[in-house]
Amino acid sequence: MITHSGPKLAVGGVVWRGGDVLLIRRAKEPWKGQWSIPGGKVDFGEKLEAALMREILEETGIRARLRGFVGAFESITAHGHYVMIDYACEWEAGEPAAADDALDAAFFPFAQAMDKVSWDETRNVISLSKSLIAP
Repeated sequence: MITHSGPKLAVGGVVWRGGDVLLIRRAKEPWKGQWSIPGGKVDFGEKLEAALMREILEETGIRARLRGFVGAFESITAHGHYVMIDYACEWEAGEPAAADDALDAAFFPFAQAMDKVSWDETRNVISLSKSLIAP
């Protein structure tokens, strides 16, 4: 039997480098093996932006700059109840290297990134983030 203590707060970042989007292939459940944007849980006392920058760096080795809020949504599944806050970010430094909770990390052209991601909500977040990055 799975028991849950309440919703978990998480952040995600759509990191752009030119027209390419940074994706990670998840190493752990939920959604192990699937491609997604980098992100993860917010620790107690941690600001959302700090949590986002920490997660991006831990999972990919990339340093990014926050560009704007994309949206918030929730997922309630057998894995648990997650509230996710997503942001658009711009690449600043580093080359993708999978670490921490990622099996793989790489930049992909927009269309290819959209094909790799299987969750509709993540594809929507990637699409919405484009307007916050475009020159």
